[in-house]
Amino acid sequence: MPGIRPQSRGVRTDLLGIYLNDHLAGATVGAGRSVFAARSHRDPPFAEPLRDLAGEIGEDRASLLRIMRSLGVPERRYKVAASGAAERLGRLKSNGRLFRRSPLTLVIELEFLRLGVKGKELGWRTLRALAEADDRLDEQELDGLIARAERQMSTLEELRVRAVQDVLLTG
Repeated sequence: MPGIRPQSRGVRTDLLGIYLNDHLAGATVGAGRSVFAARSHRDPPFAEPLRDLAGEIGEDRASLLRIMRSLGVPERRYKVAASGAAERLGRLKSNGRLFRRSPLTLVIELEFLRLGVKGKELGWRTLRALAEADDRLDEQELDGLIARAERQMSTLEELRVRAVQDVLLTG
């Protein structure tokens, strides 16, 4: 209709706050698990890539916190604390061995990390879609975070396939 301007669309900060705090909880789990995996696996084909990934995953968590601050979204410390505790408890799961790590642990950890990185990538993509409606979100930064998540998934998949072959194939 002439004379009627389309309504501008704004970001629902109440729901975005919940969403970002849920991603922060996941990032806390991922950061803790990636450091644990990097310290636990010293085999040459796994050690360096896992150390590099742990560093990047920690940096990504810091990026999420920075983005949350720029949006005025407060960190819900109870979610972060609960997710950190859950990650540490997850280390106690049964693995078929009583006093030492199962060879299968590496495969499971790599799958877990890959799932987490995929979730992180989707979170960055969500923010990227919102960047067009909210100039507090830096499109270039988000594009870089998306690309890094894609590289991380590729690295994790290469490591996972190698671990599957090492652990589950005989001869």
